[in-house]
Amino acid sequence: MGGVAGFVYSTVPVVVFVTANAFLPLPGAVGVAVATGLTLFVVRLLRGERPVAAVGSLLGVAAAAGIVAWTGSARDFFVIGIWASLAGFVVTFGSVLARRPLTGVIWNALHGGKHRWRSDRSVRLAHDVATLAAASVFGSRFAVQQWLYLTDSTGGLGVARVVMGTPLTVLAALVVVWSFRRSTRRLIATGRTGEASE
Repeated sequence: MGGVAGFVYSTVPVVVFVTANAFLPLPGAVGVAVATGLTLFVVRLLRGERPVAAVGSLLGVAAAAGIVAWTGSARDFFVIGIWASLAGFVVTFGSVLARRPLTGVIWNALHGGKHRWRSDRSVRLAHDVATLAAASVFGSRFAVQQWLYLTDSTGGLGVARVVMGTPLTVLAALVVVWSFRRSTRRLIATGRTGEASE
């Protein structure tokens, strides 16, 4: 997830935009946010990071700024993230309802797609828990940020974006790592392979 640097890269443009919006006209705040995104892009390239990751972050800031410029509303800086959270919730929660928790599908794919992980109740339960943890993060982000969006609280959206960003992602990731390790211990160690379609 990029560690401390990843947290900084994802947080700084948000903080800069919200702060600039409090003191500058909206076009000026948008300009400052884009300039910040460009600066971080150059810094990441100079640090030798993968261009794809650096470009992705820059495009995210540019897209958010473009929506704000189009709608004329500062709160729309956060609209992409809000709807991305809803999409993440639908996918993760839906996979649990379909009895194919997403973390289990990913774990199996990373291990050659050859393990009967769904036939082991404790392993599937572990992936249910891990996928529901991810769904909880996505769902809570959407619920809180959509409410703040509807109340037109740009500052609140900025705080929520930072607080509910990397910290919650790390917590969910710890549960996912636990489920991956549990799967590896129970399935690979016991040699239960086959049924790649699971």
